[in-house]
Amino acid sequence: MIDPLSATFAALADPTRRAILARLAKGETSVTELAQPFEMSLPAVTKHLKVLERAGLITRSRAAQWRPCRLAPAPLKTANDWLEHYRRFWEGSFDRLEDYLADLQGQPRPKRTRKVAPPKKARTGEKA
Repeated sequence: MIDPLSATFAALADPTRRAILARLAKGETSVTELAQPFEMSLPAVTKHLKVLERAGLITRSRAAQWRPCRLAPAPLKTANDWLEHYRRFWEGSFDRLEDYLADLQGQPRPKRTRKVAPPKKARTGEKA
């Protein structure tokens, strides 16, 4: 079985699935409405929805003939938290490089409006 973070990134790898999530960020809608902007069959869109559902990014329910889909944002937050660690790392690295270059050129260090936090250690079980 694939771990949840890998499933999230695998689901986000496809532009059609990202477009579906963008639409669902505006509110729940039916499978038929989700399929309208795409030049593909309804079964093809349904396959994309199954990938998103397995990754936990959407939920689907049934209300008579209507089958609404909803965004489930928790896996996106997990992915964002994981990426945030690396964003902080790279920002800190670039800030240190900028300081080093300013020192070499005899210029004052640039003032920053944000604090650069050291990168957090990866949680147990996460790969860097």
